[in-house]
Amino acid sequence: MISQSLSFPVQGDKQNSAFFNEYLGKLLEERDSLGLSDMIYEIDAMMLMVDPGRSIEYIGELCLMSPYEYLVTLESESHWTHILRIDMNSPDLLIREVKNEETKGIFRSLNEVFPIGSSKPHSRYMGEILRVTNLHEVVNLQQNRGFRFFSPDDIRRLELPGNMAIIKPSPYTHNIVGYLERNPGDLRIYALGVSTIRADAHQACQMAKERQKALGINELILPVDHLATRIYSQNREVAILEWLSISSYYYWGSFDIVDQNSSTNVTKSIHYSDELRSPAKVFTANNTPYFVNHFKIFPSPTENFVRNYGPRLHHMALAVKDGDQNGIENIEFVVDAIRDQGKSFLLDVVGSKAEGLKQIFSSASEHSSLIIEYVQRFGGFQGFFTKDNVAELTHAAGVEEELIRMQAEAQKAMQV
Repeated sequence: MISQSLSFPVQGDKQNSAFFNEYLGKLLEERDSLGLSDMIYEIDAMMLMVDPGRSIEYIGELCLMSPYEYLVTLESESHWTHILRIDMNSPDLLIREVKNEETKGIFRSLNEVFPIGSSKPHSRYMGEILRVTNLHEVVNLQQNRGFRFFSPDDIRRLELPGNMAIIKPSPYTHNIVGYLERNPGDLRIYALGVSTIRADAHQACQMAKERQKALGINELILPVDHLATRIYSQNREVAILEWLSISSYYYWGSFDIVDQNSSTNVTKSIHYSDELRSPAKVFTANNTPYFVNHFKIFPSPTENFVRNYGPRLHHMALAVKDGDQNGIENIEFVVDAIRDQGKSFLLDVVGSKAEGLKQIFSSASEHSSLIIEYVQRFGGFQGFFTKDNVAELTHAAGVEEELIRMQAEAQKAMQV
């Protein structure tokens, strides 16, 4: 009998190693047999950090560009953690701002060894929180499989919610993964600090929501569709296998993007076919490492990003409702409206209705360095991209003006 997590057809044309194929089967069969697949469910929240003084403007930016709304702020000794929510069927977004720019810690250290990452030392995506039905049992089983967790004392020192178990940063993605026990229908509660509603955060979000409604886009932007992480070329397979071991996701498949010398690798939840319920996790990696580039000039936008920022989340994709506004497809309508508010995009919308979807990347946020992708699918299209689309998007992200500027500044600083 085929294991539940291995019962899904694999898509794509990327060839994986014998090691990957062997351990994909072993790890998912073990996960199912241990009962982990039936105890670990959706992505309940995503966590990220911003530099001091950046969170309120970022809340305003997100409330304009997404369905998220400001809910509450949890204040601890050294941080403000702002909770943004759509509803209980979509993951929360936790935006964490350090109060003092001199604050040191493990998450800052993950930035400081990379030339552009170090320029915004507190700004990075941290990871996901997964809902589980039995926290103690999940942690016990995962520890037996070799995963290392922060101790309760570590969690207190890091000022993270005390009702979570949190796996230490991945050596492949630099992300953490937390587990939060919660039954369906129960509220999400984060045991951290003092809960307050900050007037400045509330006002920033309300003003953005009023603009969103006035622009006519408030009903068109849907929850998070997928989260895309960029990793080193040599870590592609192990990063995927690690995530599949930690979560209840399955391997959807991989596509080779030859003209950008990279691959796009997709994993999806075994419990929810709708990505808006639990976003797909996508991993992008170069096909060749940077140190062979002097033999032949390979395009390397993904490897360059990782070398400059470190392995990390590159973009968060939001779905756009299928349909049009007086003959203008919804994604075009949304992008035009947001562009008129001063937000730039890296290229024009790519794709077509005939191909099944259209996509676009925003420029990277000055607050979080994250890109927002919008994706509109037509007629029930189930894929995440076409090869031409993803090649154009990958290329555009590689020549993003902010990245080039910061890279030049970092190189100049190293020469001094």
